[in-house]
Amino acid sequence: MEDQSLKARTIKGVLWSASERFGSQGIHFILGIIIARLLLPSDYGLIGMLSVFMAVSQTFIDSGFYKALVRKKELSDVDFSTAFYFNIVIGVLCYGLLFVSAPYISSFYHEPRLTILTRVIGLNLIFNSFCVVQRAYFTIRIDFKTQTKITFIASFCSGIAALFLAYKGWGFWALAIQSVLLNLLTASLFWLYSRWRPLWCFSKKSFVDMFSFGSKLLASGLLETIYQNLYTIVIGKKFSATDLGYYTRAYGFAILPSENISTVLSRVFYPVLSKMQDDDERLYYNYRRLLRLSVYIVFPIMIAMAALSTPMISFLLTDKWLEVAPLLKLLSFAMMLYPVSLINLNIIMVKGRSDLTLRLEVVKKILGIGVLCITVQYSVFVMCCGLVFTWYIGLFVNTYYTKKLIGLSIWSQLKDIYPIFLLSIFSGVVVYLLLPCFSVVWAQLLLGCIIYFFIYATGSYMLGLPELKEILNIIKK
Repeated sequence: MEDQSLKARTIKGVLWSASERFGSQGIHFILGIIIARLLLPSDYGLIGMLSVFMAVSQTFIDSGFYKALVRKKELSDVDFSTAFYFNIVIGVLCYGLLFVSAPYISSFYHEPRLTILTRVIGLNLIFNSFCVVQRAYFTIRIDFKTQTKITFIASFCSGIAALFLAYKGWGFWALAIQSVLLNLLTASLFWLYSRWRPLWCFSKKSFVDMFSFGSKLLASGLLETIYQNLYTIVIGKKFSATDLGYYTRAYGFAILPSENISTVLSRVFYPVLSKMQDDDERLYYNYRRLLRLSVYIVFPIMIAMAALSTPMISFLLTDKWLEVAPLLKLLSFAMMLYPVSLINLNIIMVKGRSDLTLRLEVVKKILGIGVLCITVQYSVFVMCCGLVFTWYIGLFVNTYYTKKLIGLSIWSQLKDIYPIFLLSIFSGVVVYLLLPCFSVVWAQLLLGCIIYFFIYATGSYMLGLPELKEILNIIKK
């Protein structure tokens, strides 16, 4: 009875979490396409130069407390309040540091406009620090319906504002104001919809308990964040703002479906799996189910994006962005592994071994930095080739402790997903070879998508892949 109730809440959570992510990201995507037509690649490159500083600061604000709260079996208002005040203090400190450092950031990139831009965009850190606990509060209750409302409203309003400013010729300021308005509205709405309010207390015991778990996630998160943004730093420094604009746009397209789908499933399954953290047999079964379901959805989308990258960029962004297409092809093959890596890391966190996450990140980043040092000597395209290589090597690293914790090896995982991988590749090759048959860009894109997913769905049915039936059952419910 309990399992049935949990299953029902999980399915409901998946649907609402998907609605939140794809509703908000759909708005971002559509409005982003229109805005990109009005702005220049260099405008995006200018914003991209600040991404590492914002991402690192945001990692400090979270400090792993979000996952620590979600994972904890018995929670009190004292725990929530302790995490809340810690987040606020870190948010203010991070903003203060960014404010003071703004002229030095500007000098590093030889871009004077970055001083004021850094101080404006940095306000996001304070706004975000006010709603980390509220997000955890709703996630613990598998209440993604409320989060959907909040994200949709904030995304729509900020997107419309950015579109208006871009049309009026505000350039990169349209993107900056969109970011600030999005986070301000999100924080405000979380407080409006949440019944929880902080107590005037701070528990040292609670802090130590959460920090002992979250500190390892903080360290590994910092490594991951800095490494991911190293590419933007290096490209922005060694090449031009336009080159960085091409890279950030390609990366944004590649990460969009992979990250969002993986996050949707992970956000729901993480609290669910946390409830069965002491039952390895149930963990083993549900992990494999989540893995197969994730890659069944993500793999075909990423391969289709790679196959159709040129007509997609030409149609959506116009030919001035065509330099994005070859980068997108490469990054799509890297980002398709996102769900596999994320789910493996989630298992480690569910088992309470955040220390192992840190070890894995250290190994992967040493490898990745070595590859970056070699590829940066050539071009942005070669750097993206190196990024693909590190993602595939990183997959083997991420799965090392999964076998030790729940007995699931990398080879067992590959056996589970290889039919889906081969079917996705086959569908992509067929579509890529058929593209020259259509002379018009919109026909290449539209008919290419139809043909791809027809082949994929037909192949799934003929191979008897259970994920197709599972998705259809979820839709029916």
